[in-house]
Amino acid sequence: MSENDTADAFEVADFVVIGRTFEEYLAMFDLEPADLEGRRVLDCPSGTDSFVATAHERGVSVTGADVLYRHPPAVVARRCRADVAAVAEQLPDKRHLFEWEYYGSVDRRVAFLERASERFLADYPTGRLEGRYAFAELPELPFASDSFSLVLSAHLLFLYGDRLEYEFHLESLRELARVATDEVRVYPLQGLDAEPYERLDEVLETLRADGYDATLIETPFEFQTGSTDMLVLSV
Repeated sequence: MSENDTADAFEVADFVVIGRTFEEYLAMFDLEPADLEGRRVLDCPSGTDSFVATAHERGVSVTGADVLYRHPPAVVARRCRADVAAVAEQLPDKRHLFEWEYYGSVDRRVAFLERASERFLADYPTGRLEGRYAFAELPELPFASDSFSLVLSAHLLFLYGDRLEYEFHLESLRELARVATDEVRVYPLQGLDAEPYERLDEVLETLRADGYDATLIETPFEFQTGSTDMLVLSV
Protein backbone atom coordinates (compact mmCIF):
# COMPACT_ATOMS: atom_id res chain seq x y z
CA MET A 1 0.00 0.00 0.00
CA SER A 2 1.40 3.38 -0.98
CA GLU A 3 1.55 6.42 1.26
CA ASN A 4 -1.33 8.00 -0.68
CA ASP A 5 -3.44 4.85 -0.38
CA THR A 6 -2.85 4.82 3.37
CA ALA A 7 -4.02 8.41 3.64
CA ASP A 8 -7.30 7.42 1.99
CA ALA A 9 -8.17 4.48 4.24
CA PHE A 10 -8.74 3.99 7.94
CA GLU A 11 -5.88 1.76 9.06
CA VAL A 12 -6.85 -1.44 10.83
CA ALA A 13 -4.27 -4.21 11.14
CA ASP A 14 -6.80 -6.98 11.85
CA PHE A 15 -10.37 -6.43 13.03
CA VAL A 16 -10.95 -3.56 15.40
CA VAL A 17 -12.94 -4.16 18.60
CA ILE A 18 -14.99 -1.04 19.28
CA GLY A 19 -18.66 -0.40 20.04
CA ARG A 20 -21.60 1.76 19.11
CA THR A 21 -24.40 2.98 21.36
CA PHE A 22 -28.06 2.01 21.24
CA GLU A 23 -28.85 5.42 19.74
CA GLU A 24 -26.27 4.95 16.97
CA TYR A 25 -27.78 1.57 16.14
CA LEU A 26 -31.24 3.08 15.79
CA ALA A 27 -29.85 5.72 13.43
CA MET A 28 -27.73 3.32 11.36
CA PHE A 29 -30.57 0.87 10.85
CA ASP A 30 -33.36 3.47 10.64
CA LEU A 31 -35.24 2.05 13.61
CA GLU A 32 -37.38 3.48 16.37
CA PRO A 33 -37.43 1.92 19.84
CA ALA A 34 -40.98 0.75 19.17
CA ASP A 35 -39.70 -1.26 16.18
CA LEU A 36 -37.92 -3.59 18.61
CA GLU A 37 -40.87 -4.25 20.91
CA GLY A 38 -42.15 -7.80 20.85
CA ARG A 39 -39.40 -8.95 18.53
CA ARG A 40 -36.52 -11.38 19.04
CA VAL A 41 -33.42 -9.48 17.94
CA LEU A 42 -29.95 -10.75 17.06
CA ASP A 43 -26.95 -8.42 16.83
CA CYS A 44 -24.15 -10.19 14.93
CA PRO A 45 -21.33 -9.42 15.18
CA SER A 46 -22.06 -7.51 18.35
CA GLY A 47 -18.53 -6.57 19.40
CA THR A 48 -18.41 -4.16 22.32
CA ASP A 49 -21.47 -2.10 21.45
CA SER A 50 -24.02 -1.16 24.10
CA PHE A 51 -27.01 -2.00 21.91
CA VAL A 52 -27.59 -5.37 23.56
CA ALA A 53 -27.24 -4.02 27.11
CA THR A 54 -29.57 -1.08 26.51
CA ALA A 55 -32.13 -3.08 24.51
CA HIS A 56 -32.20 -5.73 27.25
CA GLU A 57 -32.68 -3.02 29.85
CA ARG A 58 -35.68 -1.79 27.83
CA GLY A 59 -37.26 -5.24 27.87
CA VAL A 60 -36.28 -6.36 24.36
CA SER A 61 -35.52 -10.04 23.78
CA VAL A 62 -31.99 -9.54 22.39
CA THR A 63 -28.87 -11.61 21.85
CA GLY A 64 -25.39 -10.48 20.87
CA ALA A 65 -23.18 -12.94 18.97
CA ASP A 66 -19.47 -12.53 18.34
CA VAL A 67 -16.25 -14.50 18.12
CA LEU A 68 -14.95 -12.14 20.82
CA TYR A 69 -17.22 -13.76 23.40
CA ARG A 70 -15.03 -16.85 23.66
CA HIS A 71 -12.92 -14.69 26.00
CA PRO A 72 -13.53 -13.85 29.67
CA PRO A 73 -14.37 -10.27 30.73
CA ALA A 74 -10.82 -9.25 31.68
CA VAL A 75 -9.41 -10.21 28.28
CA VAL A 76 -12.27 -8.50 26.43
CA ALA A 77 -11.83 -5.33 28.49
CA ARG A 78 -8.12 -5.07 27.72
CA ARG A 79 -8.65 -5.56 23.98
CA CYS A 80 -11.60 -3.20 23.87
CA ARG A 81 -9.89 -0.31 25.64
CA ALA A 82 -6.72 -0.73 23.59
CA ASP A 83 -8.67 -0.62 20.32
CA VAL A 84 -10.72 2.40 21.37
CA ALA A 85 -7.49 4.23 22.21
CA ALA A 86 -5.95 3.27 18.85
CA VAL A 87 -9.00 4.51 16.92
CA ALA A 88 -9.11 7.73 18.93
CA GLU A 89 -5.45 8.39 18.13
CA GLN A 90 -6.00 7.92 14.40
CA LEU A 91 -9.24 9.88 13.98
CA PRO A 92 -7.79 13.41 13.86
CA ASP A 93 -5.61 12.52 10.85
CA LYS A 94 -8.48 10.71 9.09
CA ARG A 95 -11.17 13.35 9.47
CA HIS A 96 -11.49 13.67 5.69
CA LEU A 97 -12.90 10.12 5.45
CA PHE A 98 -15.95 11.00 7.53
CA GLU A 99 -18.98 13.26 7.74
CA TRP A 100 -19.29 14.97 11.09
CA GLU A 101 -22.91 16.14 11.26
CA TYR A 102 -23.97 13.37 13.66
CA TYR A 103 -21.02 13.63 16.06
CA GLY A 104 -19.88 17.20 15.55
CA SER A 105 -16.28 16.66 16.57
CA VAL A 106 -13.58 14.04 17.06
CA ASP A 107 -13.84 14.38 20.83
CA ARG A 108 -17.57 13.69 20.75
CA ARG A 109 -17.07 10.68 18.49
CA VAL A 110 -14.51 9.30 20.94
CA ALA A 111 -16.94 9.94 23.80
CA PHE A 112 -19.54 7.80 22.01
CA LEU A 113 -17.00 5.00 21.58
CA GLU A 114 -16.03 5.10 25.24
CA ARG A 115 -19.63 5.26 26.45
CA ALA A 116 -20.70 2.31 24.32
CA SER A 117 -17.72 0.18 25.30
CA GLU A 118 -17.92 0.87 29.03
CA ARG A 119 -21.67 0.15 29.05
CA PHE A 120 -20.98 -3.16 27.30
CA LEU A 121 -18.14 -4.04 29.66
CA ALA A 122 -20.41 -3.42 32.65
CA ASP A 123 -23.05 -5.78 31.23
CA TYR A 124 -20.83 -8.47 29.71
CA PRO A 125 -19.95 -10.56 32.80
CA THR A 126 -23.59 -11.06 33.82
CA GLY A 127 -24.91 -11.11 30.27
CA ARG A 128 -22.43 -13.80 29.29
CA LEU A 129 -23.61 -16.03 32.15
CA GLU A 130 -27.25 -15.39 31.30
CA GLY A 131 -26.71 -16.22 27.62
CA ARG A 132 -27.23 -12.68 26.35
CA TYR A 133 -23.79 -12.76 24.74
CA ALA A 134 -23.11 -15.92 22.72
CA PHE A 135 -19.85 -17.06 21.17
CA ALA A 136 -20.37 -17.38 17.42
CA GLU A 137 -18.17 -17.20 14.36
CA LEU A 138 -19.62 -16.41 10.96
CA PRO A 139 -20.41 -17.95 8.55
CA GLU A 140 -21.85 -20.53 10.99
CA LEU A 141 -24.14 -19.59 13.86
CA PRO A 142 -25.14 -21.81 16.83
CA PHE A 143 -28.83 -20.94 16.51
CA ALA A 144 -31.76 -22.85 15.08
CA SER A 145 -33.38 -21.62 11.90
CA ASP A 146 -35.97 -18.85 12.45
CA SER A 147 -34.66 -18.09 15.96
CA PHE A 148 -34.94 -14.31 15.56
CA SER A 149 -37.39 -11.98 13.90
CA LEU A 150 -34.87 -9.18 13.27
CA VAL A 151 -31.14 -9.62 12.65
CA LEU A 152 -28.76 -6.63 12.67
CA SER A 153 -25.20 -6.85 11.36
CA ALA A 154 -22.88 -3.85 11.54
CA HIS A 155 -19.26 -3.10 10.66
CA LEU A 156 -17.96 -6.47 9.52
CA LEU A 157 -19.45 -7.52 6.19
CA PHE A 158 -18.38 -5.24 3.33
CA LEU A 159 -16.34 -3.02 5.70
CA TYR A 160 -13.54 -5.62 5.69
CA GLY A 161 -13.94 -6.56 2.05
CA ASP A 162 -10.19 -6.20 1.58
CA ARG A 163 -9.53 -9.21 3.82
CA LEU A 164 -12.75 -11.25 3.80
CA GLU A 165 -13.45 -13.29 0.67
CA TYR A 166 -16.58 -12.93 -1.44
CA GLU A 167 -17.67 -16.43 -0.42
CA PHE A 168 -17.43 -15.44 3.26
CA HIS A 169 -19.76 -12.49 2.64
CA LEU A 170 -22.26 -14.56 0.72
CA GLU A 171 -22.33 -17.49 3.15
CA SER A 172 -22.53 -15.14 6.14
CA LEU A 173 -25.52 -13.34 4.66
CA ARG A 174 -27.24 -16.64 3.94
CA GLU A 175 -26.58 -17.74 7.51
CA LEU A 176 -27.93 -14.52 8.98
CA ALA A 177 -31.04 -14.95 6.83
CA ARG A 178 -31.38 -18.59 7.96
CA VAL A 179 -31.87 -17.59 11.59
CA ALA A 180 -34.28 -14.73 10.76
CA THR A 181 -38.03 -14.91 10.26
CA ASP A 182 -38.56 -11.33 9.05
CA GLU A 183 -35.49 -9.45 7.92
CA VAL A 184 -31.75 -8.89 8.11
CA ARG A 185 -30.29 -5.38 8.07
CA VAL A 186 -26.61 -4.84 7.23
CA TYR A 187 -24.61 -1.60 7.52
CA PRO A 188 -22.35 -0.14 6.14
CA LEU A 189 -21.84 -1.31 2.56
CA GLN A 190 -18.39 0.25 2.11
CA GLY A 191 -14.81 -0.64 2.91
CA LEU A 192 -12.34 1.08 5.22
CA ASP A 193 -11.43 3.32 2.27
CA ALA A 194 -15.09 4.52 2.09
CA GLU A 195 -15.47 2.92 -1.34
CA PRO A 196 -18.50 0.67 -2.03
CA TYR A 197 -17.86 -3.07 -1.84
CA GLU A 198 -16.85 -3.92 -5.39
CA ARG A 199 -18.93 -7.13 -5.65
CA LEU A 200 -22.09 -5.80 -4.00
CA ASP A 201 -24.16 -6.14 -7.18
CA GLU A 202 -23.07 -9.75 -7.49
CA VAL A 203 -24.04 -10.40 -3.88
CA LEU A 204 -27.48 -8.90 -4.47
CA GLU A 205 -28.08 -10.89 -7.65
CA THR A 206 -27.11 -14.15 -5.97
CA LEU A 207 -29.30 -13.55 -2.92
CA ARG A 208 -32.24 -12.68 -5.14
CA ALA A 209 -31.68 -15.88 -7.08
CA ASP A 210 -31.81 -17.67 -3.71
CA GLY A 211 -35.30 -16.25 -3.24
CA TYR A 212 -34.56 -13.35 -0.90
CA ASP A 213 -35.83 -9.84 -1.40
CA ALA A 214 -32.48 -8.02 -1.25
CA THR A 215 -32.86 -4.24 -1.28
CA LEU A 216 -30.70 -1.21 -0.63
CA ILE A 217 -32.55 1.27 1.58
CA GLU A 218 -31.40 4.75 2.55
CA THR A 219 -30.66 5.39 6.21
CA PRO A 220 -30.57 8.76 8.03
CA PHE A 221 -27.08 8.04 9.37
CA GLU A 222 -23.81 8.90 7.66
CA PHE A 223 -20.43 8.89 9.32
CA GLN A 224 -18.15 7.23 6.82
CA THR A 225 -18.51 9.44 3.76
CA GLY A 226 -21.17 8.08 1.41
CA SER A 227 -22.41 5.38 3.80
CA THR A 228 -26.07 6.31 3.48
CA ASP A 229 -27.53 2.90 2.53
CA MET A 230 -28.12 -0.37 4.31
CA LEU A 231 -28.84 -3.80 2.85
CA VAL A 232 -32.20 -5.24 3.85
CA LEU A 233 -32.88 -8.93 3.28
CA SER A 234 -36.54 -9.77 3.63
CA VAL A 235 -36.92 -13.45 4.46
